[in-house]
Amino acid sequence: MARILIVDDSPSQLLGIKRLVEKLGHQVVTAEDGAAGVEAARREKPDLILMDVVMPNLNGFQATRTISKDPDTAHIPIVLVTTKDQETDKVWGMRQGAKAYMTKPVDEAELTRTLKELIGG
Repeated sequence: MARILIVDDSPSQLLGIKRLVEKLGHQVVTAEDGAAGVEAARREKPDLILMDVVMPNLNGFQATRTISKDPDTAHIPIVLVTTKDQETDKVWGMRQGAKAYMTKPVDEAELTRTLKELIGG
């Protein structure tokens, strides 16, 4: 079982993704925006982060860049989970340090596959 941080400003999206991750047998920690996500990553040291992009305070691209450049959190794989489905968004997200990119609504099979690739479970 892994500890997974889910960062999303939408309560309904957060709950839906949380249910999927818990169904796969993982423990979940949540944050409601990018700034809180960066703090939670530093505090909790999760095994993986599922990060929304469009959020107040610090967007997901900025939060991903901050987490992936910090020596204390750089080892944590980040998966961007967003409604932004343009190829340019995906390329930019990967340049910020994301290891994978998924579009909403989250497909359970794709989520399962991505988690297995990145954390082995």
